[in-house]
Amino acid sequence: MDIHQLELFLAVMDSPSMTRAAEKIHLSPGAVSLRLHNLADELHAELFVRRGKKLVATPTALRLAEHAKEVVRMMGHIQQLFENDLAKDVHPFHFATGVTTLIYQLGGRLRQLRKRYPNPEIRVTVGVTEEMVSGLLDRRFDLALISLAVSEVNLRLIPHFDEELLIVRPSANKVGSGHVRSMRAAELAEVPLLLYPKRSNVRLVIDKFFEELGVTPHVLMEADDTEAIKRLVESSFGYSILPEHALRGRSHFFQKFRVAGHRLTRSLALAMAKTDCPRKLTESFASFLRSTLVAADPMAQAPKPAPHLSTNSSQRNSRDLVYYWRASEILTITAKAPEVWFAAQKEKLCLQRGASYSLGFLRY
Repeated sequence: MDIHQLELFLAVMDSPSMTRAAEKIHLSPGAVSLRLHNLADELHAELFVRRGKKLVATPTALRLAEHAKEVVRMMGHIQQLFENDLAKDVHPFHFATGVTTLIYQLGGRLRQLRKRYPNPEIRVTVGVTEEMVSGLLDRRFDLALISLAVSEVNLRLIPHFDEELLIVRPSANKVGSGHVRSMRAAELAEVPLLLYPKRSNVRLVIDKFFEELGVTPHVLMEADDTEAIKRLVESSFGYSILPEHALRGRSHFFQKFRVAGHRLTRSLALAMAKTDCPRKLTESFASFLRSTLVAADPMAQAPKPAPHLSTNSSQRNSRDLVYYWRASEILTITAKAPEVWFAAQKEKLCLQRGASYSLGFLRY
């Protein structure tokens, strides 16, 4: 017995004749009769009796109809719940990205996304690549914008674009955001550096860059948050290497550089779990984000194939300083925080009580 037999049975119950029921379900009267006989045989019960030209339902058929209606209703509910239809998909959509990408590239795109897809609840999570990969594999995230390279073969990767990473050096005077100078590789061997933690994929790219230059970097501090690093560079703590998108806009107390002949980029990709039945909404979101981000950024380069590297996690230790940074208006990250201060060379950034902040760590 299956759901189609029950639907056919209910069609006969609701029709004045076998012929009308057959027309309703687009079968011949003979096919309907045969299937009713098969259902009665499976149930070991008599469902209809003939009185002249009419079929009359037995008490057994009336009891079966009550249960069949409930089963058909539940089946319809299940089909609606898991229906893979863009127009009807109203279930929560989980998107993950890095905090730097969220703040500097995704603000306007996410607003457009919410207008284009008003029905599903869009939930955004901020994390590092290894956490996003784990979430995709556990099906906690539908889609993520990650930094390459990753070694996970169970992911479907859609290359996005390559973003340039620039060297930033403290400046005594405010400098406009446009000009990028050139420096010698040897200069990087003589200065303190503020870099992303080793667990981040961007740091893997930066470390490989230093290897190619033949330079052993002097890493003074590590921080997750790009804005915190920028402020520390402006406070003359040292040099850093940051995504070009994060250095646009207003003037700063730092200068931007490239090493001549050594262009440094990180590759971004949209990632989703490999599956035989992909969610149409996920594929539509990915297509929309890819087209709008690349179209909106004329400086974005076509992505190059990236080597597969491990994304092993590294544990935070007791020397980590916890700090908070205000997130974009689109998303609040972490729980409500009390008054928090982050001290840097006699300076304090005082954040208002009750606002929502992203959580980061500074290793010293």
